[in-house]
Amino acid sequence: MVTPDEVGRITVFSDLSESDRDRLARAAADISLVAGEYAAYEGSERALFGLLEGRIEAVKRVDGSDRVVGERRPGDIFGEVPVTLGTVFPAGFRAAEPSRVMRIEPHDFHAIADVAPDVGREVGKLASHRIAGSGGLQGIVAEPWAPRAIVVGPRWDASCAGLRHFLDRNQVSFRWLQPGAADAADHWDGPLPEEGDCPVLRVVDGKTVVRPQLRRVAELLGLATEPVAAEYDTVIVGAGPAGLAAAVYGASEGLRTIVIEREAPGGQAGTSSRIENYLGFPSGVSGEELASRALQQARRLGAEILVTRTITRIDTATRQVHLDGGDVLRARTIILACGVAWRQLEMEGFERLAGKGISYGAVRSEAASTHGLDVHIVGAGNSAGQAAMFFSNHARSVTIVCRGAGLEKGMSRYLVDQLATRPNVQVLRRSEVVAAYGGGSLEAVDIRSSETGETTRLDSGGLFILIGADAETAWLPPEIALEDHGYVLTGADVAAAGGWESGRDPYLLETSVPGIFACGDVRYSPVKRVAAAVGEGSMAIAFVHQYLKEPEASVVG
Repeated sequence: MVTPDEVGRITVFSDLSESDRDRLARAAADISLVAGEYAAYEGSERALFGLLEGRIEAVKRVDGSDRVVGERRPGDIFGEVPVTLGTVFPAGFRAAEPSRVMRIEPHDFHAIADVAPDVGREVGKLASHRIAGSGGLQGIVAEPWAPRAIVVGPRWDASCAGLRHFLDRNQVSFRWLQPGAADAADHWDGPLPEEGDCPVLRVVDGKTVVRPQLRRVAELLGLATEPVAAEYDTVIVGAGPAGLAAAVYGASEGLRTIVIEREAPGGQAGTSSRIENYLGFPSGVSGEELASRALQQARRLGAEILVTRTITRIDTATRQVHLDGGDVLRARTIILACGVAWRQLEMEGFERLAGKGISYGAVRSEAASTHGLDVHIVGAGNSAGQAAMFFSNHARSVTIVCRGAGLEKGMSRYLVDQLATRPNVQVLRRSEVVAAYGGGSLEAVDIRSSETGETTRLDSGGLFILIGADAETAWLPPEIALEDHGYVLTGADVAAAGGWESGRDPYLLETSVPGIFACGDVRYSPVKRVAAAVGEGSMAIAFVHQYLKEPEASVVG
């Protein structure tokens, strides 16, 4: 309980009358924090805090990592910027040691400011200083950009492209230098690497490695690749939207949670350049941004996220998860959120030019490389439409190639309407790409019309293939039932297929093995949407809790 005397120890409230301090003490929440606990996260709703005991650090997310940008001592306040401007917290505030704070809701602060205008003026001055003063938020934004790594490699080198995508999706900032660029030497200390050695990665203030494996890159950059413990309440396979949602809910509800991802977080959705119909983002959100936010949230809540690790085997009898490299984890429950993989086109020139102008999916980071070029997109679903909209802001022209009579059957109406407003976007209906040509990179594609049978060769600076995906479940143990196309059966579908042997009914997202669940695109379901995957990931945790209450959960292994 906050007392009037303690309110008076906060500098901006020291001149309040006894009755006003008493009113504020009655309204304020008394919050105790352990070291490392946040009083307010970056992006939290506005409130004003007074520090009674301990020390608080102001923490700003800068370039993918937390940076301490200030501190508060007893008698100081924080939250003056959001409460003055009516915005969310521009930085987080966490306890550097055991601390005690009083939290004042905005309406209570404004009620005091009405009767004591000097308080409002003083808080406003502090807010102005926090924004524009030396070391303020404006200064942080104006600081020169400093990447965590430098990548040297040609644009059309598939290994270089893979490395760049890996860094992007793991929220690692980097500067990409092309060997022939005029200013490349200005950003590289010493002679530039030979093109035959590329890609080359240099960690800022660290090592330089030639043609590195992604596991090595992760280790150099401090990304988690090794599990901390040997046993977990739930092991989540895959860090797409479903897996990250499960990680957020599992960790927030006190479950020991680990996510195993073979490459980088985001899944197939991470390659979507714009998602316009996701709830809560009226201006749309890229798959990359959505995955980035979910990843930060999962880590903040305590979930472990391992990257560049592959699961080689699941032992359903002992609930053991075997990782590449020999690590073995024991799991009380397992959530399969391993998603799907893009379908590949097997046509003349495609394999040779993959990564050299031909890409599966369409990540936002590739947009700049299409500047002034004619690009082609194969597909007629929402992902293809989103990519066309985004690339049309950079490319000279964007051509969507689809086999059907139009886009309406597989693409949302809002996307069809938006594409119609872009003068540099065209649609080739009843057509397909049959070949690709180029020396060191893609230069042209052959497109055949199914109506006329004619084949036309068109110049192309980029070909992005978004033709759907298939489940990659051949690695799963035979005890986990699959439907004919490899998707995991769950719930009533398991029972209907005769694959359920327990004395109870399977939970909605439970596979044919009790305690092993599936969610997202890998699950047999007619709905393949990001929102559905997120919903199923969160639902899976509810079923995990139900399962863990059962007697059979304690006897596995």
